[in-house]
Amino acid sequence: MPSFVDQVTLDVTAGNGGHGVASVHREKFKPLGGPDGGNGGNGGDVVLRVAADVTTLIDYHHEPHRKAGNGAPGAGSNRNGANGQDLVLPVPDGTVVRDQDGEVLADLVGVGTEVVIAAGGRGGLGNAALASSKRKAPGFALKGEPGEHRLITLELKVVADIGLVGFPSAGKSSLIAALSRARPKIADYPFTTLVPNLGVVTAGSTTFTVADVPGLIEGASEGRGLGHDFLRHVERCAALVHVIDCATAEPGRDPLSDLDVIEGELAAYGGLEDRPRLVALNKVDVPDAREIAGFVRADLEARGLDVFEVSAASHDGLRELSFAMAEVVQAKRAAAPKAEATRIVLRPPAEAGVGEEFTIVQRDGQYVVRGEKPARWVRQTDFSNDEAVGFLADRLNRLGIEDKLLELGARRGDDVVIGGSGPDDEDAVVFDFDPQVSAGAEMLGRRGEDQRLYDTGRRTNVERREELARKRAFEAAAREGREAEPADLDGEDES
Repeated sequence: MPSFVDQVTLDVTAGNGGHGVASVHREKFKPLGGPDGGNGGNGGDVVLRVAADVTTLIDYHHEPHRKAGNGAPGAGSNRNGANGQDLVLPVPDGTVVRDQDGEVLADLVGVGTEVVIAAGGRGGLGNAALASSKRKAPGFALKGEPGEHRLITLELKVVADIGLVGFPSAGKSSLIAALSRARPKIADYPFTTLVPNLGVVTAGSTTFTVADVPGLIEGASEGRGLGHDFLRHVERCAALVHVIDCATAEPGRDPLSDLDVIEGELAAYGGLEDRPRLVALNKVDVPDAREIAGFVRADLEARGLDVFEVSAASHDGLRELSFAMAEVVQAKRAAAPKAEATRIVLRPPAEAGVGEEFTIVQRDGQYVVRGEKPARWVRQTDFSNDEAVGFLADRLNRLGIEDKLLELGARRGDDVVIGGSGPDDEDAVVFDFDPQVSAGAEMLGRRGEDQRLYDTGRRTNVERREELARKRAFEAAAREGREAEPADLDGEDES
């Protein structure tokens, strides 16, 4: 099982928003007291936060699927649902977040830096929040939105002040062990170190971190050896130290050629030209190695490099090297601008273009409507409720979609696709275009009006007076009829 993981693919899903509720207030002698349905709670966000005690991505290697809490649905008596629990994922300092296309979403440096990588869905509105002067008693509520789902890649770039670079078995791990309390695995065969090692070094009043980059050989920038995976760990370093093996017995190798090969790989990787360089001629405890170091020292200094003859075994020259590294780190820190609170801002590209809330394209005889607002409104609609569908038609019409469709030549009965996601419009809803027609309660009057509220059965004063006049006229006619009946009967008897 791996103990160090510096790259992992993570499947994150934010919480879904709770549904709103359609409810009517009821109490004694007041059976229809108005809408009182509460809103649904918002879904929880997925947050990445830099933690000081996390140094690897191993946890996400074992459990790559993570989900935040869902929002609770609303309830009657104007009770809103609870918000879902946010999911905070701790990551190491120096983590780079990329999307599926390799686009950098965030570069998290500094303990406490965080970013919302997947936003929770908004809760649906209850019928109390949907009530208006024209729609006083909505018989529907909005559904909660689904949480954002993302497939991201976390890539760790170790944050260290000094990076040790060099050929395998040059003694980088031994050097870190001699300079600090770190105890990496050390052996006398190439590629002993398979993961970056970190050590904390104190020189005078300066404390700094040192990391070694394993597996650098010729062609490392092209994927040979392990350098393709670990070269990125030197990007954060303030300075680089070339650890050169002066006691190697391999044919065709010498300190100068080793330095040239590693510098060539760093140049091919790019972005490291401004880093100060130091050279540590290692293993000078071996007599032949000390002699070779003496031969090449002048040539290296002629290139403008600071050279130190060191031995991780005998600790020769380590004090001078550590103070030289501390001086470089101190100068780098002094020149760095004052640290400010890191604020990550994600600016996703607009789906419908700049300044437009929707776009309409024709495809295979259908009119496809794209835009953040129309798609969200479709997701919020309960299509089993005719009044909710009518409310959706109102919103789409006010946004100008109906007018745009008529302008593009859409006719009654044409297919209109709204609410899809992705290039193939997954989860889209297909409507039959029927302009100026509403649904549900909207069919009883103009859009935006609920005629059920106006047909209350209560009569106006004029209606009462007219009805009273009709009643009195009816009663008068009845009396006249009754009074005329005896006379008619007498006439019949005489005859």
